[in-house]
Amino acid sequence: MKKTILIIILFISVLGGTGMSSASAQCAMCTINAEQGVKNGNTQAKGINSGVLYLMAIPYLMIGALGVLWYKKYRTNATKIS
Repeated sequence: MKKTILIIILFISVLGGTGMSSASAQCAMCTINAEQGVKNGNTQAKGINSGVLYLMAIPYLMIGALGVLWYKKYRTNATKIS
């Protein structure tokens, strides 16, 4: 039980400490294109960065959901055995 709580706290601290608003999750080519667009008066760079962050967050949310489902299933099996 202590190990599970420790893992959950570690997971929350890692995700909470990333600071999504200050992240710049763009590849080199996307960054160059976005910078050139801003210099030409285009404001789509923020949209590109938000899209990349959105695509990056989906796998983590899916893994978290699977972890919660696994934990609930394991917990119900453990209580039935006891």
